[in-house]
Amino acid sequence: MNIRTVLQGKIGFGSAPLGNMFRNIPEEEAMATVDAAWEQGIRYFDTAPFYGAGLAEIRLGEALSTRRREDYLLSTKVGRLIMDELEDPVARDLGEKGGLFEFGRKNKLVNDYSADATLRSIEQSLNRLKTDHLDIVYVHDIAQDFYGDEWLAQFEIARTGAFRVLTRLREEGVIKSWGLGVNRVEPIEIALELEEAQPDVCLLAGRYTLLDHERALQRVMNDAAKKNVNIIVGGPYSSGILAGGTHFEYQEASPEIISKVERIKNIAQRHQISIKAAALQFSLAHPSVAAVIPGASRPERIAEDQAALNEVIPNAFWLELREQKLVTHDAPLPINN
Repeated sequence: MNIRTVLQGKIGFGSAPLGNMFRNIPEEEAMATVDAAWEQGIRYFDTAPFYGAGLAEIRLGEALSTRRREDYLLSTKVGRLIMDELEDPVARDLGEKGGLFEFGRKNKLVNDYSADATLRSIEQSLNRLKTDHLDIVYVHDIAQDFYGDEWLAQFEIARTGAFRVLTRLREEGVIKSWGLGVNRVEPIEIALELEEAQPDVCLLAGRYTLLDHERALQRVMNDAAKKNVNIIVGGPYSSGILAGGTHFEYQEASPEIISKVERIKNIAQRHQISIKAAALQFSLAHPSVAAVIPGASRPERIAEDQAALNEVIPNAFWLELREQKLVTHDAPLPINN
């Protein structure tokens, strides 16, 4: 189905920070953040078992348990099972994302994209989320950043396992949609060409942002629009560097990235607009993008996101970005005619 028909608004809630990403978030702060999202009218919530080894799902499920299930849209991911056995989170092999959830739960993570594991993962998520159904299921992280040269082998396991299971569940009406949830464009590019088990929505994190969008434009975005595959943009602030933070791609930003951000900030200041507004509205300007889901771990950030979404940005700002080659020449811009 076209997920736009059930989305309420252009902004969702990304729950990765609730898994204690980068820091140990107090329980009351996590609950208050979800409550703030609800009060601001957000009705799409995204999560994953990977986020703190189930912690984000548990917290999100608790926070939403008092709301009517038919009033919100919920997505989670498959590809990792959470075991009862414990391990040191710091010692996990997470490819380029090492130490991302070192403050999360210590339950062991097992990567598995097979059909049986997909069904088990969904069952586990339903329990943690305190719900009886999921709306969207993404196949998580089958890409180079987690698996290096082995990523295509993992993709093949998912193609013959998770993809087929999720296609069947969609056909049976158990879920509304399925797709990939990745930080790289290549897996989506391949998935769009499949003859069988085709996704209808994909979550692309960090790859269609004000800072990093050229490759996605070349390889994925236009094809997705042609094939009616909706794109949900995760990480529109590029891991925080576009929202006052210091991280890019989940790591400390390089001098080159910091320099580019400063150039964008200077232009934004001259036009008296916020860089957060520019980041959100840029990602939403592409016709294939159905929504953005910035992550948040503090209640006040939600109101900031909504304000950024509604901020009026003059055409001259976008044209100056293009003139300064801070956005690619063919990137759709939210210019008002």
